[in-house]
Amino acid sequence: MIVEDHQRTCDIERKTKEVSIVAKIDLDGKGNSKVNTGVDFLDHIIISFSKHSKIDLELSAKSEDGIKHHLIEDTGIILGQAIAKALGKRERINRFGNATVPMDESVTSVAIDLIKRQYSHIDLKLEREKIEDISQEDIIHFFQSFIGNLNCCMHIIVHYGTNDHHKIESAIKATALALKNAIKIDRTNEGEFLPTTKGMM
Repeated sequence: MIVEDHQRTCDIERKTKEVSIVAKIDLDGKGNSKVNTGVDFLDHIIISFSKHSKIDLELSAKSEDGIKHHLIEDTGIILGQAIAKALGKRERINRFGNATVPMDESVTSVAIDLIKRQYSHIDLKLEREKIEDISQEDIIHFFQSFIGNLNCCMHIIVHYGTNDHHKIESAIKATALALKNAIKIDRTNEGEFLPTTKGMM
């Protein structure tokens, strides 16, 4: 069930035999968050995402089958869907965003195009099979699920680094800052305005 209003907000729920997730977002917030997925490192990166994107976010996720992969995947799905719904027709937004963020020895660049044409290139350069309490493949799948359900084009490239935790930190912060720029309303545009020559996003 999805409930929207005229603000750039969204309440969303996802309930399957595998997971139960509820989320509430405000794209024009201050970066406040309340997150509980039961997976500590997942909570950490989502809270960081909220802080640096300035998207207010409440998210609660519960596993119904005890399989962590399903929980992480579906959390990425609902986060992407919530932002996509809150964006509405994507009128008057900047559309494009990019950021490069260091985290100690690691540096990541992210470029985003909020056109509704899904494509993702993700190169996190992870070396360990498990980072904190999440497997490498589940971290990558979280980003894939998020981008696919946001329905946009996004490139995430870790340039270098030696600490996998730091690589992920720089990646999520760069994603947040790039998205913050892309979703920002261009106040110089009056009325309906789609940032594309096609006439539709």
